[in-house]
Amino acid sequence: MTHTIDEILRASAAWVWFPRDSDQQKNHLQLVRYPARFGGGVRGSQVDSDADPVTVLDHAIEHTRAWRETELRFWTNASDRPDLEEELRRRGAEHVDTVAVFARPIEGSIVDVPLGISAEVVRTLDQVREVDQINVPVWQQQPLDEEGLRVEFDEITSNLDAGKIFRVLARFDADGEAVSTGGCTIADGFARLWGAATLEHARGRGAYRAVLAERLRVSAALGATTALVKGRTATSAPILAGAGFTHHGDERGYRLTV
Repeated sequence: MTHTIDEILRASAAWVWFPRDSDQQKNHLQLVRYPARFGGGVRGSQVDSDADPVTVLDHAIEHTRAWRETELRFWTNASDRPDLEEELRRRGAEHVDTVAVFARPIEGSIVDVPLGISAEVVRTLDQVREVDQINVPVWQQQPLDEEGLRVEFDEITSNLDAGKIFRVLARFDADGEAVSTGGCTIADGFARLWGAATLEHARGRGAYRAVLAERLRVSAALGATTALVKGRTATSAPILAGAGFTHHGDERGYRLTV
């Protein structure tokens, strides 16, 4: 099955993450309250309302305060109705990030991975521990304790067995150090590639490309036909463009202290 551009854009707009132990509310827009481990705060996206931008943003701010949070982060999307970007800027929101929406057919995908680095699907508790050791410094999040690691392991393995979600690790063959990781969700024929992180000292040496190649390989085996990814313009976007992904617009992240 080949997905159309409209289907790709709809899939991108529908993509939202609900972390374990998060809270969520959807009225005018999608709001997700992140747990403290991920820095807390509220993430907003997917605006779909007949109200004006002022009313929609007021609603988001009021709900953020009701959750006793002080930071609202909002991600724009071309399908937002109404568009909140101008109102966010008017209220002093800080533009903190931009991601490029990329997609490509999985069949025939070739990613140039240097020799000396390999990637693997996460299947063991020790691998989950290695994933956490990468994510903590890269995403500046709190480390999991042993109970949290086991909960994460159970979640990863059950989703892998169901063919819905999986994680991969990349490591240097010379010393076996795990240096990069990334996840993938299979939904409606799409492989949503997310959460890619590489330790700072290992960047520029092919680790991200190894993680990308392995996710594409496994996604094809699970029946996905189109890879969809939101890559940071300053880091992964050039690699994705070089791997044959097509750019389908940008999404911008704003931070508003409430």
